[in-house]
Formats: sequence, C-alpha cells, structure tokens
Amino acid sequence: MPTTEHKDYPNQVYAWYVVGVLTVAYIFSFVDRQIINLLVEPIREDLQLTDTQISLLQGIAFALFYTLMGIPIARLADVSNRRAIIAAGVFLWSLMTALCGLAKSFGQLFAARIGVGVGEAALSPPSYSLFSDYFPPGKVTRAIAVFTGGSFLGAGLAYIIGGYVVDFVTQLDVVEVPVFGEIRAWQMAFIVVGLPGILLALLVLSLREPARRGLLGDQAGAVPKGIPIKEIIAFLHKYRRTYGHHMIGVSMFVMLAYAILAWTPAFFIRKYGWTPGEVGLVYGSMLLVFGTSGVVGAGWMADALRRRGYTDANLRVIMIGALCSIPFGVAAPLVNNIWLALALMAPFTFLWSLPHGIAPAALQPVTPNQMRAQVSALYLLSVNLIGLGIGPTFVALMTDYLYGDPALVGHSLATVVAISAPLSAFILYTGLKYYRQSLAEAEEGWQKL
Repeated sequence: MPTTEHKDYPNQVYAWYVVGVLTVAYIFSFVDRQIINLLVEPIREDLQLTDTQISLLQGIAFALFYTLMGIPIARLADVSNRRAIIAAGVFLWSLMTALCGLAKSFGQLFAARIGVGVGEAALSPPSYSLFSDYFPPGKVTRAIAVFTGGSFLGAGLAYIIGGYVVDFVTQLDVVEVPVFGEIRAWQMAFIVVGLPGILLALLVLSLREPARRGLLGDQAGAVPKGIPIKEIIAFLHKYRRTYGHHMIGVSMFVMLAYAILAWTPAFFIRKYGWTPGEVGLVYGSMLLVFGTSGVVGAGWMADALRRRGYTDANLRVIMIGALCSIPFGVAAPLVNNIWLALALMAPFTFLWSLPHGIAPAALQPVTPNQMRAQVSALYLLSVNLIGLGIGPTFVALMTDYLYGDPALVGHSLATVVAISAPLSAFILYTGLKYYRQSLAEAEEGWQKL
C-alpha cells in the first residue's frame, strides 16, 4: 500500500530551489531544440540541402527519438537516481547541440539532432517524479506549472534573442579551428548555444535525490523495486478510461498549441507584411508574458478549485480553458485589423498555455511512484505525436488543399481551433468521473496488481 502521509517532506525552500534549477534546464532545452529553425537558410546554402532534408532535421530527427527514448529512460528513472539521469540528459543534449556546429554533412547534422532529442527525453518525466517527492500533493501542481513555464520562456527567448544572435554570427568571418577546420557562422551559433549547458549539468548533479513516496507495495523512502512491464500494462488497462480521456483530451488541446506556434509567424508575415524580426519581437514577448503566466496561473487556479472541493481541479481548468479559447482563437486570425488581432491573441495565448503544467501534474497522484516517470513519458509520447505530429501538418494541409492559398493560413488556424478545442473539452468532461474514481482509489491504497 502507498503511504498517504504528507509529513517529513524536504525543506520547501530547497524544494523550490530544485524547481528553479530544473526550470533553467527546461529553458535551455527549448532554446537548443529551436535554434535550428533560425538557421535554415545558411545551413541549406552551406550543406546544399533541400527543404525536405531541412524538415527532417527540424522534425523527425528530434521529435521521434525524443518521444520514443522517453519511455526506456523513464523506466530507468522509476527505479534509480533521477537527479543523475537528468544531469546526464542535460550534458548529452548540450554536447550534441554543440556538435551540430561541427557537422559537415546532412548525415552528421541528423545524427547530432538525434542526440539532442535523446538527451532532452531525460528531463521532463524524471523531473515530474522528483517534484512529487519534494512537494505535498496540494503543492506539486504549482511546482510543475512553474517548471513547464520554462518552455514558454525558452520559446519566447528563442524568438526574441534568436534573430539578433543569428544576425550577429552571420556577420562573423569563417573561423579556423585546429582539427575541426573551418567553422562557419551558423555552426558557431550551435556551439555558443550548446556549451553553457554542460556547466548546467554539473549544477543539476549537485541536487539531492529525495525519498520516494507513494510506492506500490513498499514503505516511503525504501529502495524502489521495478515493476514488470506486464504488470504496468495491466495497471494501465485497469485505469484505461482515466489515462485515455486525460491523454487524448489534453493532446487535442496541445495540437492546437503546436499549430499556433508553428504558423503564427507565417500568418503575420503573409497577412500583415511583417518582417521575421518584427514577428520575433512581438510574438516572442507575447509568449513570454501570456504563455508563461498561463502556465503558472493554471496551477493557482487548480489549487483554488481544489480548496473548494474539486478533486479533479486540474482537468477542469484545462476543460474550461479549451472552451474559453474558442472565440479568441477563431476570431484572431480572421479579423482584418492587426491591433485587434493582437488584442485577441493575448488572452488566447494565455488560455492555450493552461494545460502545459497542470496536465502532467494531474497524472502524478493517480499513478504509483514506480510508474510515474513511465506514465509521464507515455503522456509526452501522446501529446508530441498528436500535437507536434498532427497540428502543424493539419494547418498546412488545409492551407494547400482546402483553402488553396498561402495567404489564407489564418483561415486554417481558425479551423483547427474550431475543431480541436471543443473536442478536447468534450473528451476531458466525459473523463472527469473516471479520474475522480482513480484518485479515490489511490488515496485509499491501490489494490495489489
């Protein structure tokens, strides 16, 4: 039976220090994964690549291995030192980002991007599990919300700073480095962005590993025993309605978010004639302010609902956010006034950012400790394959084949919102009762598998 006692948690000041360090790591991860999007033209020119090859470097090379490697890494994190796994991941993705700067061919750059994806797969699931042992159940949602807010800080900074960094390095002369030969400007950008993360890995390694709580069949603080995959599958099947409604419902909302992130710059450039620099400054600032506040604010809203007796508070906030986002998300790309579009996009950004912290937090209390990182990895697999895999492509397909005009990308964005947001809300609403049932069983003690 898992323990339900909430006493003897680590010092909460130190716990928030841990959140701060891992949030910095999350910011680094987003900057490292997105920097390639700002270097497309010089990479294409120097390596003589096609658009298709560039798209493979941006997507499959990173996303596929990021999602698939998350599962075995998470299984390891459920039975071993999570801090060491995260530190190893930070070191690996930072090193591989820097190695992107030494690539001389498509194959070498593809391999380095795979390494970035594998390294970043070691960050989120073990971190979610760590927070569940650093904070009592009533506070873990807020901690995870702050952590995942790093994604919007990273995305915003990538937009704002990235343009200036690229402009700066493209003005540099070719640098001759012993052994490696010529280093061009775009390669230097990878190296400059990647190397600081190696020092960050040492800081992560200095964090303390907390005692585990909520163990299935063991007492808190005991050395965890790995649960056979067959029993994990049996557990997930028993609670399939809880996990299914949660993961699919959230993934539908995240699909909207990835579509917006991918195509909003093109929308402003095509419809309003903005330059990439103008888009980066304005939209990057919007992500920093409204995206980050949405992630953090969602945790506060969920805590407030929980104090009123809603045990399914996390999912309720996401469901409400999906419904409220519809009028803003549909109208923003369709209006013909840029300032009105921006005014609508601000609350829309706040609303579609709500699930990014509280959704993974909702999985922690209904999952035994030895499964938490693995279930979190399954969650990330779902939201990345559906969200990142379908969202941007869905917009492109509608623009090309439904509306037939690149200038009408705003219509495609509005259509995605009109379809995915209400579908997300419906799936989450029908799953609330299953989540409450699972939470009640978890609090009483899971039945032995």
